[in-house]
Amino acid sequence: MRSGVGAGRSVVSRSELRFQTVEALGEAYRSGELSPVDVAQAHLDAIEALNPDTHDYITVTADRAIADARRSEDALRSGQDVGPLCGVPIALKDLVHTAGIPTTAGTTIWQDRVPDRDGTVARKLSVAGSVLLGKTNLVEFAFGPYGVNPHYGTPPNPRKADRVPGGSSSGSGTAVARGCAVAAIGTDTGGSIRLPAAFCGVVGLKPTVERVSRAGVVPLSWTLDSVGPLTRTVKDAAYVFDAIAGPDSEDAVTNAAPPLHSTVDGIEQEIRGRRIGVVRYPFFDGADAQVLESVDRAITVLADLGAEVEDVELPEAVTELEAEIDGRGSVSIMCVEGFACHRDTLDQQGDDVDPRIRERIEQGKAVSASDYALALLGQQRMRRSVTERLSRWDAVVAPTTLYPAPPIADVSKAPARLTTRLVNYLGLCSVSLPCGLADDGLPVGLQVIGKPFDERRILNISHAYEQASGWKELSSSRMADG
Repeated sequence: MRSGVGAGRSVVSRSELRFQTVEALGEAYRSGELSPVDVAQAHLDAIEALNPDTHDYITVTADRAIADARRSEDALRSGQDVGPLCGVPIALKDLVHTAGIPTTAGTTIWQDRVPDRDGTVARKLSVAGSVLLGKTNLVEFAFGPYGVNPHYGTPPNPRKADRVPGGSSSGSGTAVARGCAVAAIGTDTGGSIRLPAAFCGVVGLKPTVERVSRAGVVPLSWTLDSVGPLTRTVKDAAYVFDAIAGPDSEDAVTNAAPPLHSTVDGIEQEIRGRRIGVVRYPFFDGADAQVLESVDRAITVLADLGAEVEDVELPEAVTELEAEIDGRGSVSIMCVEGFACHRDTLDQQGDDVDPRIRERIEQGKAVSASDYALALLGQQRMRRSVTERLSRWDAVVAPTTLYPAPPIADVSKAPARLTTRLVNYLGLCSVSLPCGLADDGLPVGLQVIGKPFDERRILNISHAYEQASGWKELSSSRMADG
């Protein structure tokens, strides 16, 4: 394969082009071994072959991808290196506004809705030189944990096709796992980055809300929504996060974030002496035995790396709250704000919305203004209490999910309890990364949770575990082309 940058010739097979890391691509581009155009085309060919069955993408932007790749190639050839994401094929969850490209939010109601400008994250990734492959599938209006979408098709789990991919950022998780994107952007309101990461065996970073602008992203809950990457390695997640994070005048909350130092620069540090807490309750309570076994092995690896690992208890009020969040969804902040965001659409075209999604959204109208205000006040108090309790820990760890991916056919019977929601409610940041396989080959996810704005530290700890555990091979392994 001829390189479009230099005179070198690639020794990487066409299928392997789809499973390179950000760093490996950057080195190959700059040495002339690989061409951004060739890498983009390899991804597009795979998407064309697979997407009719996998439904990873709602919209494929083939012409845009090749144009982006040529621009990256020209920049590298002329010495205008724009950074580590130059020429890297990425995808955007179809909530992120893209100028001239439909943004559906997973609903056919908006299938012809074309923004006239990019959202901030899309713009930042473009400036960073990335190659846009397309817009990925999701649960309608991003309101569901398992990734089911009757309108655009449900992406099958890349590890076992009869299982759910996780949601709501379903296509972002499956595209990355299948080698149909090097990285993808997702959003996380109650677990929507971390759930597909855990179920598909990839890495997902849910940043602190204030770290990444939500401007130009279709909202579900302005209090809880976070924007972050799904990738095949922790370091790749750090590269993407560094590119999209930072203050934005169009999303005022980002101005409250402290200055961000490169997470990539600190990722290789040893974790010897790091204090890591294990939150047994509520995060382990009721978990599948194979999940517990995998996570306990991961905890042993962290201890072997020199981390000081101890059990930690959250305040009693938090454990009581966890039961309320999962048992009484009608009082959650997510439902109230989701209803406020989509009330007009439901009033005008509610019959065109998946009945399950409509029911979830409409739960919010049963909550009074005073109850909503009290919920927000309680949330702020709880956040302060938990941040104080966690101050002596560098991170806490727990299973991402209590069970491996359930069957698509039985999704209506799948457990409703998701401990990921608590992380959003408490304003924390979190990484989900692979830590094992169940007997049926389904991935198990480890969640590394940090205090607000502590993404640098949790990425460092996650990377150290990934390198030591061998599970990097799971998230980087080749999916069958079918």
